[in-house]
Amino acid sequence: MKNECIQCGLPFHLYDTGYLFIRSKKDHPKFSRFNEGWLTKNYHSVEELERMLKEACGLFEEKEVEAGISEKNVIPKMNISLHSLYSRVRERATVEMINHGSLVSYLQPIINLKNDRQLYGYESLLRTESPEQVPPAKLFGTAHEAGLLSLLDKRAREAAIKAKKEKVPAGIKSFINFLPSTIYNPEYCLQHTFRLVEKYQINPDDLVFEVVESEKIEDIQHLKNVLNTYKRQGMKVALDDVGTGFSTLEVLEMLNPDYVKIDRQYIHYCDEVAENQEFLTRVIELANKLDITVLAEGIERREEMEYCQKIGIDLAQGFYIGKPSLHTSYAAAGVR
Repeated sequence: MKNECIQCGLPFHLYDTGYLFIRSKKDHPKFSRFNEGWLTKNYHSVEELERMLKEACGLFEEKEVEAGISEKNVIPKMNISLHSLYSRVRERATVEMINHGSLVSYLQPIINLKNDRQLYGYESLLRTESPEQVPPAKLFGTAHEAGLLSLLDKRAREAAIKAKKEKVPAGIKSFINFLPSTIYNPEYCLQHTFRLVEKYQINPDDLVFEVVESEKIEDIQHLKNVLNTYKRQGMKVALDDVGTGFSTLEVLEMLNPDYVKIDRQYIHYCDEVAENQEFLTRVIELANKLDITVLAEGIERREEMEYCQKIGIDLAQGFYIGKPSLHTSYAAAGVR
């Protein structure tokens, strides 16, 4: 965790020529011994460095071997795993986009099912300015492999807050995704976000920070600390994909989110599938006990929206209501 914290939110610099360092106590004929802990080898182009790293990944089988690059023959100040470094060099065009490229927020409308399907807010979804060239899956997949999720997550929050200031009126909520696994010390790691909110003079009550995590979160106490840090700043918090690990009463009571978003697998044909209907009923009962607002995501059919409205779900979003767009263009009449 120490190295990850040191590099949290920092861009990666790729030198055209320099030295590759690998931490290993075992000598290897292809590398020179720098000191007791490090091997080194100089390279003369980025293409040569990529070939060296590919070969090194096969030569060094120790788990999580550390590596780094330096412009001069000195041990780098920051080092990462050998495989992450190889990913950064191999996918350098996408890494440059993560480092310094133009990132924007696409906005997907969220409507209030209990208030005549009027606009309630927008979810901010990170995109490049040319998503057909670098799609979101490529952006986040590379960031995961290359150990740059902290930086990308930070830049995503920045793009979303900027979009809120420029495009979303006051009083309309902005749902902003974040990865709790990239936030090691919430009081420190989130200061950049809070400064942006203050800089753009955004009402904290208009912001909903939404937990997004592909893998199951094991450290519930850490997640609670992150959510409480947002709440102390006057912001709201949401749990995404309820139904994949957050649906028990005990967990919801501990985390006490303001919103829960029901995973789309339970919304799909919920007007017809009995198992989905039973799950939705349980979530609504839990949420009512804890005074949590329920949002159904992934609505793609009129029948799904009408069923969710009939059983008392508060909010809804999905392609039937509106697709993500650079602009705020929702009109309630479009889904009546």
